[in-house]
Amino acid sequence: MIDTAPVKRIAIVGAGTIGGGFAAHFLSRGLAVDVTDPAPDGETKCRAFVARAWEQLRELGLASAPKAPDFAYHKTVGACVARADFVQENAPETEALKIEVLAEIDAALPAGKVIASSTSALVMSRLAVKTRHPERCVLAHPIHPPYLLPLMELAGGDRTDPEAVEFARAFYAAHGLKPVVLKKEIYGHIANRLQYVIWNEAVRLVLQGYCTPEDVDIAVTNGPGMRWAFLGPFLTYALAGGEGGLARTFEMFGPRDAMSTDRAARIQLTPEQRQMLIEGVDEMLKGRSMREIAAERDTRLIALIKLRRELGTIV
Repeated sequence: MIDTAPVKRIAIVGAGTIGGGFAAHFLSRGLAVDVTDPAPDGETKCRAFVARAWEQLRELGLASAPKAPDFAYHKTVGACVARADFVQENAPETEALKIEVLAEIDAALPAGKVIASSTSALVMSRLAVKTRHPERCVLAHPIHPPYLLPLMELAGGDRTDPEAVEFARAFYAAHGLKPVVLKKEIYGHIANRLQYVIWNEAVRLVLQGYCTPEDVDIAVTNGPGMRWAFLGPFLTYALAGGEGGLARTFEMFGPRDAMSTDRAARIQLTPEQRQMLIEGVDEMLKGRSMREIAAERDTRLIALIKLRRELGTIV
């Protein structure tokens, strides 16, 4: 049974860049934080990381205190999670290691408390195999750095209690993050699967002599990447159809795209599949017109262009 009492104390197991980022974020949200990491210099590095992150949080107006509140650092996992209301595990991305760490957390954590595992690609069904209480184990993947980027991808394993997933979703949402819940597990979740596809095609374009790495990065950062700051692929594609939305986009580009046979060809959809996607976009719009969405996009793009001029390029 999942303990749904409010979370006041969170345990961070694994204090690298992800764990340190979580520590900074949850300290800024007023939670008591316990941290552990097996590295001999783990505490020193974590405290230094939190101090640096705190300055960025202050710059964004997400933290007001001159210095980050103190947190407790522990030498063992058991001591770290003994009083926790919620656990954020961030061990390295090695399945065998994470299996053992989750089992160790599960053995020491009070009954009913949720264990959230940060993994960029692995699935919970394979990670919770040694736990006595797999029903409370939830996949919870952030985007680096987690104290600046709000996305949290959540999924249950084959023995996870849906209540644990919902509790984690509500917890993250209440503390300034943007959770999405996968309907079922898949390697790489959502964001990384999208990134993998783009990376693979970027590498192929370069290796096959079509362009340079610099060309690819310029194409992304000065083209679709600017829109992606505000709009995902579905709304972007829907806007291509003007007031007709996604349905019109399918009409305009479907015949052309059906002629392409290389790996960049768009997926061919049945009428039923198209209608399902059209309805999904309509639900996302919540009654707003494509013209309204386009106008808001343009307003934000103008602000982004001005900011980019001010900041200049990184390389």
